[in-house]
Amino acid sequence: MANTNGKAATSLPEKISAKANPEASEATEIAGNILYHAKYSPHFSPLKFGPEQALYATAESLRDRLIQLWNETYVHFNKVDPKQTYYLSMEYLQGRALTNAIGNLNLQGPYADALRKLGYELEEIAEQEKDAALGNGGLGRLASCFLDSMATLNLPAWGYGLRYRHGLFKQLISQKGQEEIPEDWLEKFSPWEIVRHDVVFPVRFFGSVEINPDGSRKWVGGDVVQALAYDVPIPGYNTKNTISLRLWEAKARAEDLDLFQFNEGEYELAAQLHSRAQQICTVLYPGDATENGKLLRLKQQFFLCSASLQDIISRFHERSTTEGSRKWSDFPSKVAVQMNDTHPTLAIPELMRLLMDENGLGWDEAWDVTSRTVAYTNHTVLPEALEKWSQSLMWKLLPRHMEIITEIDKRFVKTIRDTRVDLENKISSLSILDNNPQKPVVRMANLCVVSSHTVNGVAQLHSDILKAELFADYVSIWPNKFQNKTNGITPRRWLRFCSPELSDIITKWLKTDKWITDLDLLTGLRQFADNEELQSEWASAKAANKKRLAQYIERVTGVSIDPTSLFDIQVKRIHEYKRQLMNILGVIYRFKKLKEMKPEERKKTVPRTVMIGGKAFATYTNAKRIVKLVNDVGDVVNSDPEVNEYLKVVFVPNYNVTVAEMLIPGSELSQHISTAGMEASGTSNMKFALNGCLIIGTLDGANVEIREEVGEENFFLFGATADQVPRLRKEREDGLFKPDPRFDEAKQFVKSGVFGSYDYGPLLDSLEGNTGFGRGDYFLVGYDFPSYMDAQAKVDEAYKDRKGWLKMSILSTAGSGKFSSDRTIAQYAKEIWNIEACPVP
Repeated sequence: MANTNGKAATSLPEKISAKANPEASEATEIAGNILYHAKYSPHFSPLKFGPEQALYATAESLRDRLIQLWNETYVHFNKVDPKQTYYLSMEYLQGRALTNAIGNLNLQGPYADALRKLGYELEEIAEQEKDAALGNGGLGRLASCFLDSMATLNLPAWGYGLRYRHGLFKQLISQKGQEEIPEDWLEKFSPWEIVRHDVVFPVRFFGSVEINPDGSRKWVGGDVVQALAYDVPIPGYNTKNTISLRLWEAKARAEDLDLFQFNEGEYELAAQLHSRAQQICTVLYPGDATENGKLLRLKQQFFLCSASLQDIISRFHERSTTEGSRKWSDFPSKVAVQMNDTHPTLAIPELMRLLMDENGLGWDEAWDVTSRTVAYTNHTVLPEALEKWSQSLMWKLLPRHMEIITEIDKRFVKTIRDTRVDLENKISSLSILDNNPQKPVVRMANLCVVSSHTVNGVAQLHSDILKAELFADYVSIWPNKFQNKTNGITPRRWLRFCSPELSDIITKWLKTDKWITDLDLLTGLRQFADNEELQSEWASAKAANKKRLAQYIERVTGVSIDPTSLFDIQVKRIHEYKRQLMNILGVIYRFKKLKEMKPEERKKTVPRTVMIGGKAFATYTNAKRIVKLVNDVGDVVNSDPEVNEYLKVVFVPNYNVTVAEMLIPGSELSQHISTAGMEASGTSNMKFALNGCLIIGTLDGANVEIREEVGEENFFLFGATADQVPRLRKEREDGLFKPDPRFDEAKQFVKSGVFGSYDYGPLLDSLEGNTGFGRGDYFLVGYDFPSYMDAQAKVDEAYKDRKGWLKMSILSTAGSGKFSSDRTIAQYAKEIWNIEACPVP
């Protein structure tokens, strides 16, 4: 029966009896429960029990336990009736759930033993699981870390999102560079989700507004689709509390199929609404270059907001019936709605509409309820990411909401005119509606700021920039509305489970594992940073992680890398402001210098493996050119017999949570090199630092706070600061920039054609000239390049000092306590949501 290579699809073992046992916690009982699901919850033909079948049966055995805890949690919440938080996000980058759930329930040992009894290793079964493809980058991963912390802190909370069938996209790397194909995570099904056929809400699009004789208004007509709830359980660590991520699926009803047309052979016409409903949850962020693309994105955003708010209100009503009628003025004392960036902004006019049109509240009462309920997290200062929607498009799709937004804007502008004469000349930039006749738009960030009771940034520097620049005039109106909530990451997924060797060492030296839920305890490692025994154990854990990563890289790319070389990693969305281009130009310069050296000189250099990974948005041409360049450089460098012993370049394909769980523990240097003032926070920087990886970076986002916490001497700093950037751009525009010879040399080397015949002209042109679209080096790669290269030289020197590097690595982990999402969420709960822990007894 034993199956260690995962190839043989074997039959069900007969020596263990299949028996349902949701509370199983001992290996034989768990094995019996797994077999029960293989037999009686079958998804495959009954004669097989291969690795894939074993995954689904294992997941369902675990889901039994989660459902039990989940039911207990919501029965308890129902009884206590606490104020609850509802977190609205277009993205959740969940990653695999099996090992995380087993770990949070503290069942690693029993599950590993149970699977061995069935002929499998837990790691092999976990490998079968696909990542839930519900997110793109940091914003979505943050939302997932937050859910883990909400459950772990026993907070009464829900996540709300959309059930995308194909997520963003799966990235393939070919000779052309990046190619996109649909993500297939739901091609079979997800064993974690539970469809709630009793939780269905209508969501309307288009139509018109009817005015009743009493002056009240009602939105009628148009298309009505159904939002069906799918729940995914989110277990807390070492607690009974298990909360829910509720994902909405869009459907049409049976009666929306025109049977007469269908039988006449007009199949597409007959099923139009079914087809339109299906489009809503097909992919995350459909391309919005066309009018149809924009319409679909707006539909997705409204669909999330409308379904979620109807659900929240129905829950509020349910409590009313059990306790007599509940007043609407109580709503904000029972409900906190957090909008994760501007994507869920339509929650504001939709809550107003539901309160006024469906529940009969007047404007003032509805506004009071809404503005005390919703809060807004800003994630960016990039102008293109601060959403603006065409007014004509919104009038077409959401006519009632545009009436409400227009009224909010009118009242806000009147308040400014009545109370702040000094801001009269700023009204055009402060207002929600931008009525520029060329392109009238609704500014979603302005709507969020005007309507929310609290607005927060996600790192101290970012929040300071929001207050001093982006929202400065609003701050003068509402000085107490703005807060900072520095992002965090869950220490469970990002250290305890992805690097068990390092975790065990930390537990051993701290003499407790309480750091897993109290990350500040990591400071206790500082006193041992010079200890040779700890350094030796630390080095062996890092070496094991590097070896595992090297095997993974060879498996997915075919490139063999040296596990003793310095592992230098940059993984994140490919974007010009994140400056993967600076990284690869630095690599190109290093390659050129290595080529020019004599063999004995090369032997004195520090061998380095540079890994870059991330997805470029499908229509972002320059980002895709960067991906192509990294791959072309890798092809040349890795096959160069003189140099490839000292330098390797790898593009890691299809970067996702599971890939990150392999890369981050194996990293030694990580690059967080965005132009200062442009990265709101970053969270991968926190994951790398927590895993004892040293950071080379600018003073941007959370880098600023990481450097403070880990110690300036343990951080490789370079580059212009945020307050210098505007002046440097102006100087560049005035033709005053003098490029460093190394920068010119690297560019010329690319232009020489050494990396193939692809035309990199347009990419390099973006670094040229003094101004203009796609030119003028807006992200200051040229300005920061010399200090970046100098910092990289310091990295090489530091890496030669083995003991010194290990000490820095230990101190990096020791200083990462602040960056737990438990700390972040505790602050949200206390300072924004006003909710308290509600542990299941």
